[in-house]
Parts: sequence; structure tokens; C-alpha cells
Amino acid sequence: MVMVDISVFENLLVSGQDNALLRYSLGQAYLKEGESSSAIEHFKKAVEQDPTYSAAWKLYGKALVELDRRQEAISVYEQGIQVAEQKGDKQAAKEMIIFLKRLRKDT
Repeated sequence: MVMVDISVFENLLVSGQDNALLRYSLGQAYLKEGESSSAIEHFKKAVEQDPTYSAAWKLYGKALVELDRRQEAISVYEQGIQVAEQKGDKQAAKEMIIFLKRLRKDT
């Protein structure tokens, strides 16, 4: 159950175990629950802690899109694509390029 995951993750955070993976996991759990605002906070922190975390960039952009924060999402996807390409994470880069094209077409 996702809510259990959130409380477990939040407890880890409160206990001082703050890292990019934990923030990504929290963001992902909140996103699954439809709590995009909370998800954004954690994805933002994840990419601050590990700027090369391409999966976090991808879901960060998705959460922004869900809240119709399109310009921010475009910026996040652009950064995420750059990170993924530098890292050689071709799949994440490809997905973010597709999301970015859709956003630009709809803007």
C-alpha cells in the first residue's frame, strides 16, 4: 500500500536519512497518490542533492505538468535531457524529449 510507503519514507527523512534516493522515492509515492505538490518538493530536493539523477528529473517534470506548471516543466525537462544525455541514460533522455515536444506543441 502506497500510504504505508509514504509514512515509512517520511519517518526515514525525519530520522535524518535525507538523500536523493529517499527524496525520489517519496516524490514517486506522492505522485502515485495524486499529490503532485508534495511530489514536486521531493523531486526538487532529489535533483539538488544529485543533479545527475535523470529519473528524478523525468518525474519532476511530470509532476509539474500535472499541476499545469508548463513553463517550469519545460525548463525541468530541458535540464533533465541534458543530464541524461551527459550520463548516457538514453532511455530517460528519449522519454523526456517526447514529453518536451508535446508540451511545446500544446503551449
